Amino acid sequence: MLLCKKIKLDLSEQDTATLEFMQGKCRGLYNWWVMRLRDGETWRFNACKKTLAESRAYDPELNQVYGKLLAEVYYRLDAAMKAFFRRVANGETPGFPRVRPRHGFFTLCYPAMYLTREGNTLILPTGGKGKHKRFPAIRAALTELPPEGFGEVAISRDGRGNYYASFSYRQPEQAKRDGDTVAFDLGIKTLATGVTQEGRIYHIGGFKGSRWYNRQRDKLRSKRSKCKKKSRRSLHLSKVYKRVSQRKRNKQRDSLHKASHLIARRLVERTVVVGDLSQRQMVMKEHQERNRALNRAVYNDWGLSAFVQMLTYKCQLYGKELQFVDERNTSKQCSGCGNLHAMPLWKRTYQCAECGLSMDRDDNSAVNILMRFLARRGPHTRLTECGVLQATQSGVDAMEASCEGHVQQLSLFDGV
Repeated sequence: MLLCKKIKLDLSEQDTATLEFMQGKCRGLYNWWVMRLRDGETWRFNACKKTLAESRAYDPELNQVYGKLLAEVYYRLDAAMKAFFRRVANGETPGFPRVRPRHGFFTLCYPAMYLTREGNTLILPTGGKGKHKRFPAIRAALTELPPEGFGEVAISRDGRGNYYASFSYRQPEQAKRDGDTVAFDLGIKTLATGVTQEGRIYHIGGFKGSRWYNRQRDKLRSKRSKCKKKSRRSLHLSKVYKRVSQRKRNKQRDSLHKASHLIARRLVERTVVVGDLSQRQMVMKEHQERNRALNRAVYNDWGLSAFVQMLTYKCQLYGKELQFVDERNTSKQCSGCGNLHAMPLWKRTYQCAECGLSMDRDDNSAVNILMRFLARRGPHTRLTECGVLQATQSGVDAMEASCEGHVQQLSLFDGV
């Protein structure tokens, strides 16, 4: 399995200026082709790549950029155009590839065969030859040991101005495990609520410091809006804003990594079932009656899409099976009798008027997700008299126990 390890770099001022120069030229070449394609020019990878010599003649400073980095620009643009045409062929309405902003660092991708490593120092080549060589090779000190047999190295920069090298390498996957099934409901108050076939309930919390960071960012934006543009105070507030935003992103990703590692590595269940309800469905107009800050919480603070991506590759790495089940109406449906009730997001306790079931809405949704997954597996399900599909044998006992409120609740992760 292909993995990536991100290591911080220690660079001198001269090497930092060299990296900024090369990424700026690569970004300019990328944006120039995007604008030409927007004007109606046809994209042909081989023909467009051959125009690099003309671009070097037009802008001699491109000769000071390492040739492999300039070639990577065409491969990256080709991947963006293929993705665009593929989505158009599928009937979607995708946006055209965008230009890269000036304040964003254009990632530089070096093949491993062109790099030299001396101890903990990584030597990155630059462009130019002989007396025309303007920049010497970049010597970047690694703060950690890179993985053995890495394939490609991507140089990037975060919002605080720190530079990183991402090493891609392959790691063998573990053998498939044997065990039961656990189903998780992704929510807003709790990152994930899971239930097993034995009736045990897992509550996995997420990042809890988002509100504090949002208040700090709002204060900084308010102060910056009152300053003159590009003044000393405005630039200082922008720098502080980037630092606070980067700190929030780091803590958020750290909490998502811990939660996904907990599910994929530490839990004994072999099969992990997750509902595939989109984030857009969580912020529909019918759910915004009592919570107007829902959009910010769902899209920016919780990171459900990133969490699912982490869970996907970690389950594959640790030998677990990840399945997705349609989550529609799982919060509205009673796990005991199957009747549907209106459940706005501000209502956190599910109370059924038909059978009298009373339990947390996330627990009820997790039980419904597990029942749907077990029901679609033919040999393991049966149809009850009331028309509700339920799991056979141990699954029935677990569902009855969870509906009666006798399941054991276990908090495994409380966030960072």
